[in-house]
Amino acid sequence: MALNTDKNSYTIIFSVLMVLVVGALLAFLAQVLKPTISENQRIEIQQNILYAMGVNNNSEGSVEFVDANNAGEKFSEYIKKQLIIQDGEVSEDDDAYLIDLKKEQTMAKDPSYAQRLPLFVGEKDGETFYIAPVRGKGLWDAIWGYVAMDKDMVVQGVFFDHKGETPGLGANIKERFFMDDFEGEQLFNDAGNFVGIDVAKGNADPKNMNKDDNEVDAIAGATITGDGVSQMLKKDLKLYVPYFKNLKN
Repeated sequence: MALNTDKNSYTIIFSVLMVLVVGALLAFLAQVLKPTISENQRIEIQQNILYAMGVNNNSEGSVEFVDANNAGEKFSEYIKKQLIIQDGEVSEDDDAYLIDLKKEQTMAKDPSYAQRLPLFVGEKDGETFYIAPVRGKGLWDAIWGYVAMDKDMVVQGVFFDHKGETPGLGANIKERFFMDDFEGEQLFNDAGNFVGIDVAKGNADPKNMNKDDNEVDAIAGATITGDGVSQMLKKDLKLYVPYFKNLKN
């Protein structure tokens, strides 16, 4: 007997079977690819941390990371300590770079939970760098990055990235012309108070020669993304101030 494909029941059964087959296939692929995805994420984090402290292959204004094939080796070479700061206590953990900052920030909304703060201590050319992760909200979605500082919390380099900012506008936070402006910027004001860095529209110092004004020039047409970067730096880096004060004691 011929199968009647015009019946509604056939369409429903066929649709259900297709959903089951496709779902099972996607679940299988996700499971098979999970180790590769995790490894790529691990390498990307290492590259980003190294980039912030100036270990990269930059040339002619481009953003070039260390090669993925030797990112782990470079990470071990330049990152001397991985620290976790939690509730005033500092401990070492070789997997601190894998801490999910988004989850930590969500858990920290509970007043009873003390957020874990990863901090990476690197050495390059005889200088010590302290690299902290930051995460915030741009115009459309999440923005994040890493900020390298010296013992006085003077910025030595940054790396920023985003999930869905507007191409040619907010997405430019990951371009060198923007990130390079942060090098040498102060996080404290003249009175010694932590104030962070403002991404300022109409900044009177567009070439960013003044490193004591706690400002960098904004990206044209990306005010909300710039505000997100400012808020991210102020909110997250302020949490590290007690650690840096203890460095001087």
